[in-house]
Amino acid sequence: MARRVVLEFSGGAELLFNKTKKHEVTLPKSEKEWTIGSLLPWMRDTMLQERPELFMQGNTVRPGILVLINDSDWELMGELEYPIKDNDRIVFISTLHGG
Repeated sequence: MARRVVLEFSGGAELLFNKTKKHEVTLPKSEKEWTIGSLLPWMRDTMLQERPELFMQGNTVRPGILVLINDSDWELMGELEYPIKDNDRIVFISTLHGG
């Protein structure tokens, strides 16, 4: 089933995604339910412009990237297992800073 979601990036994460803070995307139809765990590799393969190692580590986001689902910490929502719903707003905030 296709899902429409809003993906937002800040704290520098937007630099990896075409320097764009807000993306309204329609996820392609899938036999399996879309979860954050299936969204992340899709984002890496279709949206990420450069340096995927700065966004993902293994099958999840790098430490230091805060993920909010509809303004709630994804750790409270089931992290990678969270089933994506139509019109979800998923925000990725980098807390990593060079020095």
